Amino acid sequence: MGWIGQARTGLAQAHRWLRHPMAPYFILIGATTLLVGIGLLEVYSASTTNNLVSGKPELGTIAKQAMSVAIGIPLMVVAARLPVRFYRLLAYPLLLVSLLLLLMVLAFGQVSDGGNQNWLQFGPLTIQPSEFAKFALVLWGADLLERKEKRLASWDHLIVPLLPMAGLIVGLVMLGGDMGTSMVIVAITFSLLWVVGAPGRLFTVVSGGAGGLATLAVLMRPSRVRRFTEFLSSTSADPTGTGYQAAQGFSALSSGGWFGVGLGASREKWGQLPEAQTDFIFAIIGEELGLFGTLSVLALFIVLGYAGLRIALDATDGFVRLAAAAVTGWLMAQTLINLGAVLGVLPIAGVPLPFVSYGGSSLLPSLAAVGMLLSFARSQYRNAPLPADAADGGGPAEGEGFASSSAPAKLGSRPPSARGRAAEKLGHAP
Repeated sequence: MGWIGQARTGLAQAHRWLRHPMAPYFILIGATTLLVGIGLLEVYSASTTNNLVSGKPELGTIAKQAMSVAIGIPLMVVAARLPVRFYRLLAYPLLLVSLLLLLMVLAFGQVSDGGNQNWLQFGPLTIQPSEFAKFALVLWGADLLERKEKRLASWDHLIVPLLPMAGLIVGLVMLGGDMGTSMVIVAITFSLLWVVGAPGRLFTVVSGGAGGLATLAVLMRPSRVRRFTEFLSSTSADPTGTGYQAAQGFSALSSGGWFGVGLGASREKWGQLPEAQTDFIFAIIGEELGLFGTLSVLALFIVLGYAGLRIALDATDGFVRLAAAAVTGWLMAQTLINLGAVLGVLPIAGVPLPFVSYGGSSLLPSLAAVGMLLSFARSQYRNAPLPADAADGGGPAEGEGFASSSAPAKLGSRPPSARGRAAEKLGHAP
């Protein structure tokens, strides 16, 4: 057998493995672990030199990130073993706690150098409640829409109370000045509406309203106006002013070449690139690991998104389907906003790169959300029969899925139009 035959055999085996019911489970574990590991390496590289330049403890940043990982990985493992009913029970308490913390931020929160008020200080512990509000909205929204599943053909049940609650969370976050996180919360809401088969007219109305509020939010802060106008007109951007961070990010990416200057050898981390270990860590990856490194990180996020969508597609439980899709929308939207800012295709929004950027407040909810997806994958595998050829090491037969090839049973009592839209979007025949 020549190398062409071997390649075909390998591709066939990989294809069968990908179609196995537990493939998303192992893909999630592998992609998340690799991203967290890359994050630790790059946070260490980006922060130690910068800390020395600014007179801070050399290992202070990486020590905090390592502590977050040491908490987050066991949290993900525990979350992976919790039953689905636990997450439904957690939805309302977590939402109430998140709203309370968001209110506390406005009353007692710390104000950053950029003017944002996003953080709460509890002794040595600093948290950003808006990051936990994302997880709370996922659970609450999924539980709410699943309970109202039979009444979702009418707009009032689709909109109320989901959109008012999402608007309240966005409003509280925006009062603190965090526009990037608000965009992610909007993406979570859109994901929930899309999965339940909301009509296109509703998306048009909601998108128009969100766009108007975003424009108003930009106009209310001069720094946002300058950043947005310089993004629209890169030729007039001031590389020493508002455009400085973007210019230094481009410099880091362009100097990396194919394989980078070497791990730990970045020059931009010597104080030139602001927020090198947080919002712009992807630029440091590009400088140190080159195009190969950046494409590898991008590939990990793509397969992570694929695994999350597979779990949502295979689900027969309405809550699992909605929550899995919303978590996937959250992580993918946050990744796109961060990478878009670093690459210059989106305005800089101050959003961390999931699992990679420094910050325990972002890392812990993200790992807990992945743990929940793992729990869903394990639950689906236990509760559904394994196809005969998958049990023999292959995947499902052609045209079959892990779940039934028809629309999910939960959609059976919905009106035909709503049922057809949801089934089509989930990849099932209506």
